[in-house]
Amino acid sequence: MDQREIAAIDAAHIWHPYAEPGQFTYPVAYASGPRITLHDGRVLIDAMSSWWAVIHGHSNPRLVAAAEKQIAAMSHVMFGGLTHEPAATLTQRLLELTGGAFSQVFFSDSGSVSVEVAMKMALQYAIGQGHPERTTFLTWRSGYHGDTFATMSVCDPEGGMHAMWGDALKPQVFAPAPPIRGASERERDAYLEQFARLITPEIAGVIVEPVVQGAGGMRFHDPELVAGLRKLCDASGIPLIADEIATGFGRTGQLFTTLDNGVVPDIMSVGKAMTGGFVTLAATLATEEIARGMQPQALMHGPTFMANPLACAVAAESVAMVAEGTWRDQVGRIETELERGLAPLADLPGVADVRVLGAIGVVEMDADVPMRATTEAAMAEGVWVRPFGRLIYTMPPYICTDEDIAQICRGIAAAARATTQTATEEGAK
Repeated sequence: MDQREIAAIDAAHIWHPYAEPGQFTYPVAYASGPRITLHDGRVLIDAMSSWWAVIHGHSNPRLVAAAEKQIAAMSHVMFGGLTHEPAATLTQRLLELTGGAFSQVFFSDSGSVSVEVAMKMALQYAIGQGHPERTTFLTWRSGYHGDTFATMSVCDPEGGMHAMWGDALKPQVFAPAPPIRGASERERDAYLEQFARLITPEIAGVIVEPVVQGAGGMRFHDPELVAGLRKLCDASGIPLIADEIATGFGRTGQLFTTLDNGVVPDIMSVGKAMTGGFVTLAATLATEEIARGMQPQALMHGPTFMANPLACAVAAESVAMVAEGTWRDQVGRIETELERGLAPLADLPGVADVRVLGAIGVVEMDADVPMRATTEAAMAEGVWVRPFGRLIYTMPPYICTDEDIAQICRGIAAAARATTQTATEEGAK
Protein backbone atom coordinates (compact mmCIF):
# COMPACT_ATOMS: atom_id res chain seq x y z
CA MET A 1 0.00 0.00 0.00
CA ASP A 2 1.48 3.34 -1.00
CA GLN A 3 1.35 6.49 1.10
CA ARG A 4 -1.61 7.93 -0.81
CA GLU A 5 -3.71 4.83 -0.08
CA ILE A 6 -2.67 4.87 3.58
CA ALA A 7 -3.50 8.56 3.91
CA ALA A 8 -6.85 8.14 2.15
CA ILE A 9 -8.01 5.28 4.39
CA ASP A 10 -6.73 7.11 7.45
CA ALA A 11 -8.49 10.36 6.59
CA ALA A 12 -11.76 8.61 5.82
CA HIS A 13 -11.99 6.06 8.62
CA ILE A 14 -9.44 6.36 11.46
CA TRP A 15 -9.64 8.42 14.63
CA HIS A 16 -6.39 9.77 16.09
CA PRO A 17 -5.90 11.01 19.66
CA TYR A 18 -7.78 14.24 20.35
CA ALA A 19 -8.31 14.80 16.62
CA GLU A 20 -11.28 14.93 14.29
CA PRO A 21 -11.32 12.38 11.46
CA GLY A 22 -9.43 13.65 8.45
CA GLN A 23 -6.82 15.67 10.32
CA PHE A 24 -3.45 15.77 8.56
CA THR A 25 -1.14 12.84 9.24
CA TYR A 26 2.22 11.63 7.91
CA PRO A 27 2.57 7.92 7.01
CA VAL A 28 5.60 6.24 8.61
CA ALA A 29 7.44 3.51 6.70
CA TYR A 30 9.84 2.35 9.43
CA ALA A 31 11.77 3.50 12.48
CA SER A 32 15.26 2.79 13.76
CA GLY A 33 17.32 4.28 16.57
CA PRO A 34 16.15 7.83 17.32
CA ARG A 35 14.68 8.30 13.83
CA ILE A 36 11.49 7.62 11.93
CA THR A 37 11.34 7.43 8.13
CA LEU A 38 8.22 8.59 6.34
CA HIS A 39 6.83 6.93 3.24
CA ASP A 40 7.90 9.96 1.22
CA GLY A 41 11.53 9.36 2.23
CA ARG A 42 11.91 12.13 4.83
CA VAL A 43 13.88 11.11 7.90
CA LEU A 44 12.96 12.76 11.20
CA ILE A 45 14.43 12.57 14.69
CA ASP A 46 11.66 11.34 16.96
CA ALA A 47 11.99 14.14 19.52
CA MET A 48 8.93 12.82 21.37
CA SER A 49 10.25 9.28 21.94
CA SER A 50 6.82 8.46 20.48
CA TRP A 51 5.09 9.95 23.51
CA TRP A 52 7.95 9.51 25.91
CA ALA A 53 8.27 5.74 25.65
CA VAL A 54 11.08 4.87 23.18
CA ILE A 55 13.96 5.58 25.55
CA HIS A 56 16.31 2.99 23.99
CA GLY A 57 15.51 3.98 20.40
CA HIS A 58 13.29 2.31 17.84
CA SER A 59 13.97 -1.32 16.91
CA ASN A 60 16.57 -1.69 19.65
CA PRO A 61 18.37 -5.00 18.92
CA ARG A 62 18.06 -6.26 22.51
CA LEU A 63 14.33 -5.63 22.60
CA VAL A 64 13.86 -7.13 19.13
CA ALA A 65 15.75 -10.25 20.24
CA ALA A 66 13.64 -10.55 23.39
CA ALA A 67 10.45 -10.24 21.35
CA GLU A 68 11.56 -12.77 18.75
CA LYS A 69 12.54 -15.29 21.41
CA GLN A 70 9.26 -14.93 23.25
CA ILE A 71 6.96 -14.91 20.23
CA ALA A 72 8.45 -18.21 19.11
CA ALA A 73 7.43 -19.72 22.45
CA MET A 74 4.05 -18.04 23.04
CA SER A 75 2.72 -14.62 22.30
CA HIS A 76 -0.18 -14.75 24.72
CA VAL A 77 -1.97 -16.85 27.32
CA MET A 78 -4.65 -15.72 29.71
CA PHE A 79 -3.45 -14.66 33.16
CA GLY A 80 -6.47 -16.05 34.97
CA GLY A 81 -5.21 -19.18 36.72
CA LEU A 82 -2.02 -19.30 34.62
CA THR A 83 1.37 -17.64 34.95
CA HIS A 84 4.63 -17.59 33.04
CA GLU A 85 8.32 -16.81 33.27
CA PRO A 86 8.26 -13.39 31.53
CA ALA A 87 5.79 -12.06 34.13
CA ALA A 88 7.85 -13.48 37.00
CA THR A 89 11.11 -12.08 35.62
CA LEU A 90 9.63 -8.65 34.99
CA THR A 91 8.08 -8.56 38.45
CA GLN A 92 11.37 -9.49 40.09
CA ARG A 93 13.25 -6.83 38.15
CA LEU A 94 10.68 -4.13 38.95
CA LEU A 95 10.81 -4.97 42.65
CA GLU A 96 14.61 -4.89 42.58
CA LEU A 97 14.70 -1.63 40.61
CA THR A 98 12.43 0.01 43.19
CA GLY A 99 14.65 -1.12 46.05
CA GLY A 100 12.18 -3.47 47.70
CA ALA A 101 9.71 -0.66 48.43
CA PHE A 102 6.79 -2.64 46.99
CA SER A 103 5.50 -6.19 47.35
CA GLN A 104 2.72 -6.61 44.79
CA VAL A 105 2.49 -5.82 41.08
CA PHE A 106 -0.57 -5.61 38.83
CA PHE A 107 0.03 -5.58 35.07
CA SER A 108 -2.32 -3.78 32.69
CA ASP A 109 -2.44 -2.67 29.09
CA SER A 110 -1.94 1.09 29.37
CA GLY A 111 -0.94 3.91 31.68
CA SER A 112 -4.54 5.07 32.03
CA VAL A 113 -5.61 1.64 33.20
CA SER A 114 -2.68 1.38 35.63
CA VAL A 115 -3.88 4.58 37.31
CA GLU A 116 -7.47 3.31 37.29
CA VAL A 117 -6.18 0.19 39.06
CA ALA A 118 -4.27 2.35 41.57
CA MET A 119 -7.49 4.15 42.42
CA LYS A 120 -9.30 0.82 42.89
CA MET A 121 -6.53 -0.29 45.25
CA ALA A 122 -7.02 2.83 47.34
CA LEU A 123 -10.79 2.33 47.46
CA GLN A 124 -10.45 -1.33 48.46
CA TYR A 125 -7.89 -0.30 51.08
CA ALA A 126 -10.37 2.20 52.52
CA ILE A 127 -12.96 -0.58 52.83
CA GLY A 128 -10.39 -2.84 54.46
CA GLN A 129 -9.59 -0.15 57.01
CA GLY A 130 -13.23 0.23 57.96
CA HIS A 131 -13.76 3.48 56.05
CA PRO A 132 -16.22 2.78 53.23
CA GLU A 133 -17.11 6.49 53.29
CA ARG A 134 -13.73 7.26 51.74
CA THR A 135 -14.65 7.36 48.06
CA THR A 136 -13.14 10.64 46.84
CA PHE A 137 -9.62 11.50 45.69
CA LEU A 138 -7.56 14.62 46.31
CA THR A 139 -5.11 15.95 43.77
CA TRP A 140 -3.75 19.24 42.49
CA ARG A 141 -4.69 21.16 39.37
CA SER A 142 -2.77 21.04 36.07
CA GLY A 143 -2.53 17.27 36.35
CA TYR A 144 -3.16 14.55 33.79
CA HIS A 145 -3.66 10.89 34.72
CA GLY A 146 -5.32 9.22 31.76
CA ASP A 147 -8.36 8.90 29.55
CA THR A 148 -10.52 6.30 31.30
CA PHE A 149 -13.44 7.63 33.33
CA ALA A 150 -11.92 7.37 36.80
CA THR A 151 -8.62 8.82 35.63
CA MET A 152 -10.35 11.65 33.77
CA SER A 153 -12.01 12.62 37.04
CA VAL A 154 -8.60 13.44 38.60
CA CYS A 155 -7.36 15.42 35.59
CA ASP A 156 -7.68 19.19 35.79
CA PRO A 157 -11.46 19.77 35.55
CA GLU A 158 -11.24 23.19 33.91
CA GLY A 159 -8.08 23.62 31.88
CA GLY A 160 -7.54 19.93 31.12
CA MET A 161 -8.40 17.85 28.08
CA HIS A 162 -11.43 16.32 29.76
CA ALA A 163 -13.22 19.44 30.92
CA MET A 164 -16.09 18.72 28.50
CA TRP A 165 -17.26 15.69 30.48
CA GLY A 166 -18.54 17.73 33.41
CA ASP A 167 -21.24 15.96 35.41
CA ALA A 168 -20.49 12.60 33.79
CA LEU A 169 -17.40 12.32 35.99
CA LYS A 170 -17.30 11.75 39.72
CA PRO A 171 -16.49 15.02 41.47
CA GLN A 172 -13.05 14.92 43.08
CA VAL A 173 -11.24 17.46 45.27
CA PHE A 174 -8.64 19.73 43.69
CA ALA A 175 -5.99 21.84 45.33
CA PRO A 176 -4.50 24.72 43.33
CA ALA A 177 -1.64 23.84 41.00
CA PRO A 178 1.57 23.39 43.00
CA PRO A 179 4.10 26.22 43.04
CA ILE A 180 6.67 25.82 40.28
CA ARG A 181 10.26 24.65 40.68
CA GLY A 182 12.37 27.01 42.72
CA ALA A 183 9.61 28.09 45.10
CA SER A 184 10.76 29.28 48.52
CA GLU A 185 10.36 27.14 51.62
CA ARG A 186 7.75 29.61 52.82
CA GLU A 187 5.75 29.22 49.59
CA ARG A 188 5.93 25.44 49.80
CA ASP A 189 4.87 25.38 53.45
CA ALA A 190 1.94 27.71 52.77
CA TYR A 191 0.84 25.51 49.88
CA LEU A 192 1.02 22.32 51.95
CA GLU A 193 -1.02 23.96 54.71
CA GLN A 194 -3.67 24.79 52.13
CA PHE A 195 -3.52 21.24 50.75
CA ALA A 196 -3.91 19.75 54.25
CA ARG A 197 -7.18 21.59 54.81
CA LEU A 198 -8.66 19.68 51.87
CA ILE A 199 -8.10 16.26 53.46
CA THR A 200 -11.60 15.51 54.75
CA PRO A 201 -13.07 12.22 56.03
CA GLU A 202 -14.25 11.36 52.49
CA ILE A 203 -10.74 11.32 50.97
CA ALA A 204 -9.59 7.83 49.96
CA GLY A 205 -6.16 8.89 48.74
CA VAL A 206 -3.95 11.57 47.25
CA ILE A 207 -2.83 11.13 43.63
CA VAL A 208 -0.22 13.31 41.91
CA GLU A 209 2.42 13.37 39.21
CA PRO A 210 5.58 13.90 41.25
CA VAL A 211 8.06 16.65 40.21
CA VAL A 212 6.82 16.86 36.61
CA GLN A 213 3.21 17.37 35.57
CA GLY A 214 3.11 16.05 32.02
CA ALA A 215 0.22 16.47 29.59
CA GLY A 216 -1.51 18.90 31.95
CA GLY A 217 1.05 21.59 31.21
CA MET A 218 4.63 20.27 31.52
CA ARG A 219 5.01 22.04 34.87
CA PHE A 220 8.01 21.32 37.11
CA HIS A 221 7.82 21.53 40.90
CA ASP A 222 10.12 20.84 43.84
CA PRO A 223 10.44 17.33 45.35
CA GLU A 224 9.97 18.86 48.82
CA LEU A 225 6.28 19.19 47.93
CA VAL A 226 6.02 15.44 47.36
CA ALA A 227 7.77 14.82 50.68
CA GLY A 228 5.22 17.12 52.29
CA LEU A 229 2.34 15.18 50.76
CA ARG A 230 3.86 11.98 52.16
CA LYS A 231 3.69 13.45 55.68
CA LEU A 232 0.12 14.63 55.20
CA CYS A 233 -1.00 11.20 53.98
CA ASP A 234 0.74 9.49 56.89
CA ALA A 235 -0.97 11.80 59.35
CA SER A 236 -4.37 11.11 57.80
CA GLY A 237 -3.93 7.37 57.23
CA ILE A 238 -4.59 7.56 53.50
CA PRO A 239 -2.49 6.26 50.58
CA LEU A 240 -0.22 8.43 48.48
CA ILE A 241 -0.47 7.41 44.82
CA ALA A 242 2.42 8.41 42.56
CA ASP A 243 1.75 8.54 38.82
CA GLU A 244 5.28 7.97 37.51
CA ILE A 245 4.20 6.90 34.05
CA ALA A 246 5.95 9.85 32.41
CA THR A 247 8.70 10.44 34.97
CA GLY A 248 9.78 6.86 35.70
CA PHE A 249 12.83 5.02 34.37
CA GLY A 250 15.18 7.98 34.34
CA ARG A 251 13.39 10.64 32.29
CA THR A 252 14.01 13.44 34.82
CA GLY A 253 17.59 12.43 35.59
CA GLN A 254 16.35 10.35 38.52
CA LEU A 255 15.25 6.73 38.29
CA PHE A 256 11.93 7.54 39.98
CA THR A 257 11.13 11.03 41.22
CA THR A 258 9.57 9.72 44.43
CA LEU A 259 12.02 7.04 45.54
CA ASP A 260 15.13 8.98 44.52
CA ASN A 261 13.96 11.84 46.73
CA GLY A 262 13.37 9.62 49.74
CA VAL A 263 9.60 9.33 49.31
CA VAL A 264 7.99 5.87 49.15
CA PRO A 265 4.46 6.11 47.73
CA ASP A 266 1.94 3.54 48.86
CA ILE A 267 0.97 2.88 45.25
CA MET A 268 2.94 3.73 42.10
CA SER A 269 1.91 3.53 38.44
CA VAL A 270 4.53 3.03 35.71
CA GLY A 271 4.32 2.48 31.97
CA LYS A 272 5.53 4.15 28.75
CA ALA A 273 9.30 3.53 28.95
CA MET A 274 8.83 0.20 30.75
CA THR A 275 8.84 -1.66 27.43
CA GLY A 276 11.06 0.89 25.73
CA GLY A 277 8.04 1.84 23.64
CA PHE A 278 8.14 -1.56 21.95
CA VAL A 279 4.66 -2.73 22.91
CA THR A 280 1.97 -1.53 25.29
CA LEU A 281 2.23 -2.51 28.96
CA ALA A 282 1.91 -0.77 32.30
CA ALA A 283 2.12 -1.76 35.95
CA THR A 284 0.76 -0.69 39.31
CA LEU A 285 2.99 -1.41 42.31
CA ALA A 286 1.70 -1.53 45.89
CA THR A 287 3.35 -1.79 49.27
CA GLU A 288 2.78 -4.76 51.55
CA GLU A 289 0.57 -2.62 53.80
CA ILE A 290 -1.75 -1.71 50.95
CA ALA A 291 -1.90 -5.24 49.56
CA ARG A 292 -2.72 -6.82 52.92
CA GLY A 293 -5.06 -4.03 53.98
CA MET A 294 -7.36 -4.18 50.95
CA GLN A 295 -10.82 -5.71 51.20
CA PRO A 296 -11.20 -7.88 49.32
CA GLN A 297 -7.52 -8.67 48.86
CA ALA A 298 -8.33 -9.82 45.34
CA LEU A 299 -8.00 -6.76 43.12
CA MET A 300 -11.26 -6.35 41.23
CA HIS A 301 -9.80 -5.87 37.77
CA GLY A 302 -8.86 -8.29 35.02
CA PRO A 303 -7.82 -7.20 31.50
CA THR A 304 -7.83 -9.91 28.82
CA PHE A 305 -4.23 -9.12 27.90
CA MET A 306 -3.03 -8.67 31.46
CA ALA A 307 0.66 -9.63 31.77
CA ASN A 308 0.82 -10.51 28.09
CA PRO A 309 3.95 -12.73 27.80
CA LEU A 310 5.31 -10.93 24.74
CA ALA A 311 4.98 -7.53 26.40
CA CYS A 312 6.42 -8.83 29.68
CA ALA A 313 9.45 -10.36 27.95
CA VAL A 314 10.26 -7.10 26.18
CA ALA A 315 9.64 -5.08 29.35
CA ALA A 316 11.91 -7.38 31.37
CA GLU A 317 14.73 -6.67 28.93
CA SER A 318 14.01 -2.92 28.89
CA VAL A 319 14.02 -2.80 32.70
CA ALA A 320 17.29 -4.76 32.73
CA MET A 321 18.79 -2.13 30.41
CA VAL A 322 17.61 0.64 32.73
CA ALA A 323 19.10 -1.20 35.71
CA GLU A 324 22.49 -1.22 33.97
CA GLY A 325 22.51 2.54 34.48
CA THR A 326 23.78 3.79 31.10
CA TRP A 327 20.85 6.20 31.06
CA ARG A 328 22.35 8.29 33.86
CA ASP A 329 25.17 9.64 31.71
CA GLN A 330 22.90 9.81 28.66
CA VAL A 331 20.21 11.86 30.38
CA GLY A 332 22.77 14.12 32.06
CA ARG A 333 24.37 14.86 28.71
CA ILE A 334 20.98 15.47 27.06
CA GLU A 335 20.02 17.89 29.83
CA THR A 336 23.21 19.89 29.24
CA GLU A 337 22.65 20.03 25.49
CA LEU A 338 18.97 20.94 25.82
CA GLU A 339 19.87 23.78 28.17
CA ARG A 340 22.52 24.96 25.72
CA GLY A 341 20.24 24.77 22.68
CA LEU A 342 16.95 25.99 24.13
CA ALA A 343 18.07 28.80 26.46
CA PRO A 344 18.52 31.33 23.61
CA LEU A 345 14.89 30.80 22.60
CA ALA A 346 13.77 32.70 25.70
CA ASP A 347 14.57 35.89 23.79
CA LEU A 348 12.31 35.05 20.84
CA PRO A 349 9.08 37.04 20.44
CA GLY A 350 6.12 35.13 21.81
CA VAL A 351 8.13 32.84 24.09
CA ALA A 352 6.86 32.95 27.68
CA ASP A 353 9.24 30.44 29.29
CA VAL A 354 11.96 27.90 28.58
CA ARG A 355 12.62 25.07 31.03
CA VAL A 356 14.68 21.87 31.08
CA LEU A 357 14.81 18.93 33.49
CA GLY A 358 16.70 15.77 32.62
CA ALA A 359 15.71 14.64 29.14
CA ILE A 360 12.74 17.04 29.06
CA GLY A 361 12.84 20.36 27.24
CA VAL A 362 9.90 22.77 27.13
CA VAL A 363 9.31 26.02 25.27
CA GLU A 364 6.12 27.64 26.45
CA MET A 365 4.59 30.24 24.14
CA ASP A 366 2.32 33.06 25.27
CA ALA A 367 -0.54 31.73 23.14
CA ASP A 368 -1.72 28.38 21.76
CA VAL A 369 0.50 27.09 18.98
CA PRO A 370 -0.88 26.34 15.49
CA MET A 371 -0.43 22.58 15.30
CA ARG A 372 0.23 22.15 11.59
CA ALA A 373 2.45 25.19 11.16
CA THR A 374 4.68 24.30 14.11
CA THR A 375 4.84 20.63 13.22
CA GLU A 376 5.87 21.28 9.64
CA ALA A 377 8.37 23.97 10.63
CA ALA A 378 10.12 21.41 12.83
CA MET A 379 9.87 18.76 10.11
CA ALA A 380 11.69 21.10 7.75
CA GLU A 381 14.60 20.82 10.21
CA GLY A 382 14.33 17.02 10.25
CA VAL A 383 12.59 16.85 13.63
CA TRP A 384 9.28 15.34 14.72
CA VAL A 385 7.50 17.15 17.58
CA ARG A 386 3.89 17.12 18.70
CA PRO A 387 3.01 20.41 20.41
CA PHE A 388 -0.09 20.89 22.51
CA GLY A 389 -1.73 24.01 23.89
CA ARG A 390 0.97 26.64 24.32
CA LEU A 391 3.76 24.08 24.60
CA ILE A 392 6.45 23.00 22.15
CA TYR A 393 8.43 20.34 23.95
CA THR A 394 10.74 17.37 23.57
CA MET A 395 11.39 14.15 25.46
CA PRO A 396 14.02 12.58 23.19
CA PRO A 397 15.29 8.99 23.23
CA TYR A 398 18.20 8.56 25.62
CA ILE A 399 20.44 7.32 22.79
CA CYS A 400 20.39 10.70 21.02
CA THR A 401 23.82 12.16 20.30
CA ASP A 402 24.83 15.75 20.98
CA GLU A 403 24.29 16.43 17.29
CA ASP A 404 20.78 14.94 17.48
CA ILE A 405 19.90 17.19 20.41
CA ALA A 406 21.28 20.24 18.60
CA GLN A 407 19.07 19.35 15.64
CA ILE A 408 16.05 18.93 17.93
CA CYS A 409 16.69 22.38 19.38
CA ARG A 410 16.81 23.84 15.86
CA GLY A 411 13.50 22.16 15.10
CA ILE A 412 11.89 23.57 18.25
CA ALA A 413 13.27 27.02 17.41
CA ALA A 414 11.72 26.79 13.95
CA ALA A 415 8.41 25.73 15.48
CA ALA A 416 8.48 28.67 17.90
CA ARG A 417 9.19 31.13 15.08
CA ALA A 418 6.36 29.61 13.04
CA THR A 419 3.99 30.19 15.94
CA THR A 420 4.91 33.85 16.13
CA GLN A 421 4.76 34.27 12.35
CA THR A 422 1.33 32.65 12.14
CA ALA A 423 0.01 34.87 14.93
CA THR A 424 1.37 37.96 13.15
CA GLU A 425 -0.21 36.97 9.84
CA GLU A 426 -3.58 36.26 11.44
CA GLY A 427 -3.43 39.55 13.32
CA ALA A 428 -2.86 41.41 10.06
CA LYS A 429 -5.98 39.98 8.43
